[in-house]
Amino acid sequence: MIDAWSTGGVTEADEVARRCAEAMYAADRSSRHLGIEITDVAAGRARAQMVVADTMVNGHGIAHGGYLFLLADTAFAFACNTYDVATVAAAADVVFVAPARAGDELVAEAVERVRFGRSGVYDVTVRRAGGEVVAEFRGNSRSLRTEAR
Repeated sequence: MIDAWSTGGVTEADEVARRCAEAMYAADRSSRHLGIEITDVAAGRARAQMVVADTMVNGHGIAHGGYLFLLADTAFAFACNTYDVATVAAAADVVFVAPARAGDELVAEAVERVRFGRSGVYDVTVRRAGGEVVAEFRGNSRSLRTEAR
């Protein structure tokens, strides 16, 4: 399910991130139901992908924005939960850049920008498999507790 992040060697922090992601994915019925896969994870980073199904298309013949948001939010969730501390979204914004259509393979790449106290800021770019940007997402996280899971 999850490969090493392609930024070099795997660190101890990346191994913690991988274990956190595997446990989270096992309990994430929503992502699994929609066919979202977590393909890479490392400390403060995650990559998720999904194929836009026919049932995700709205009356305009394009992917419903909620599904694009959901994919970005999933990558965000996995990125901010790489430190073995339960963390949730405090806020999120999305900008839809281009439409996606049924059959498009989308990849959402989340990157931590900053962590401070119990909060964090993460940017997620959603791209079509060919590289075209479909959406830009920014999420603010908040940890629920400070002890390990």
